[in-house]
Amino acid sequence: MKLRYFGCCVLTLVVTEARAAASYEVVSNVGSVLAAEEFCGLNYDQPAIAAYIEKNVPADDMTFASSLNMQVIGVKAFQKEMSASQKTAHCTQIARVAKSYGFTK
Repeated sequence: MKLRYFGCCVLTLVVTEARAAASYEVVSNVGSVLAAEEFCGLNYDQPAIAAYIEKNVPADDMTFASSLNMQVIGVKAFQKEMSASQKTAHCTQIARVAKSYGFTK
């Protein structure tokens, strides 16, 4: 009986860790893209952002918003230190990613 319970708990932990990793990836990627909007001279479609969040972030993820804010603040701090060439490379890829997410046309 204890072995079954333990297996159940391990499975729950694995699922929880996988969900946390997926959430972190969304926070990291979306945060980087959102932080670059003004820096890269882009203009994002707000309903597209909302749709992306609805599709990729669980409704009960209480940490997403605060983690996203921290990611955006961190990326903006790094942007201040970028050389012109870094900015060109950064913004080129951000524009491509934003388009793939449907944030731009």
